[in-house]
Amino acid sequence: MSTAYPLLPDRHPQGDFFVCDILDAAPKGDMGSMEHPIFSLSTKPDTRPRKYEHNGVTIEIKPSVDGLATVHDRDVLIYCISALIKGMNEGREPQQVIRFHAADLLKATNRMTTGRGYNLLKAAMERLAGTRISTNITTGGQEIFETFGLIERARIVRETRDGRMQEVEVKLSDWVFNAIRAQEVLTLSREYFRLRKPLERRIYELARKHCGRQKEWRVSMEVLQKKCGSGSTLREFRRLVMTIAKEDEEYGHMPDYEIRIDDARDQLIARSRGTVGADYAAPLDIPALDPEVYDMARAAAPGWDVRMIEAEWRAWAGEVPRNPEMAFLGFCRKWAERRGAP
Repeated sequence: MSTAYPLLPDRHPQGDFFVCDILDAAPKGDMGSMEHPIFSLSTKPDTRPRKYEHNGVTIEIKPSVDGLATVHDRDVLIYCISALIKGMNEGREPQQVIRFHAADLLKATNRMTTGRGYNLLKAAMERLAGTRISTNITTGGQEIFETFGLIERARIVRETRDGRMQEVEVKLSDWVFNAIRAQEVLTLSREYFRLRKPLERRIYELARKHCGRQKEWRVSMEVLQKKCGSGSTLREFRRLVMTIAKEDEEYGHMPDYEIRIDDARDQLIARSRGTVGADYAAPLDIPALDPEVYDMARAAAPGWDVRMIEAEWRAWAGEVPRNPEMAFLGFCRKWAERRGAP
């Protein structure tokens, strides 16, 4: 058993997740990169190109000379997505270029606010811009086959005299921005940023995506390794996952989900702790939809019972959408894309 507590310390315990204009934003991750192994698990420069194929989805990921974007670099995207979704929920139109204070991001994601913390943030943005992706994943109802970066560019707008970033401007890629506009995002636990190991973060992302509010999700070690994008042998990968499961059994440190191993079936089991969507235990008060929307829904999901889809959508929704009709139609389109004809 491990003797060290597996979570990072809470570096900014004042209770404010975001400061200034995004004080109450909850961390959000886009579903596309939660589902697929976009980010490297390595803490050292990972310069190996990779190709991932699963259930008709193909992704090619090519690093820059700085290496692939890492799971920890993803913090920058989570921060930007969270801020834009909060603005949308308040009725503001999302913008592909977002400007923020570097210190806000560092505090929000439980990072150091020392000079090293700022240098690591700069390196993260370089890797995010340098990592190039080609994929047929659909976001916001659009298929993108071109090669693109996770962010198109990052610019330091102001620096202090000692070279630390003050204001940063990031232009998100079309792929990420389409996912934000379609609200193809999931809320993450704030404890996510305290997970030390990249593999822990990746397992949490997958559990959040696949288990959600269900009681349990199981996945074979072979498929899990593929979804994590691990370069280890299956034997070594299994050992790393078992260590995380043992630590979780001892400390209960994994957010939202209990992580266990079924040795007989060689599977990982993620069991809900009942904390996902706890703020929305009662049904959300989404207003009745305009009757005309149902004809549009039938066109978006031909052959399906749109009232049944509506019930699924209302149960799935994590918050009341700003435009319920458009949100419902988007859900219908995704429903039909993933399931085909009934």
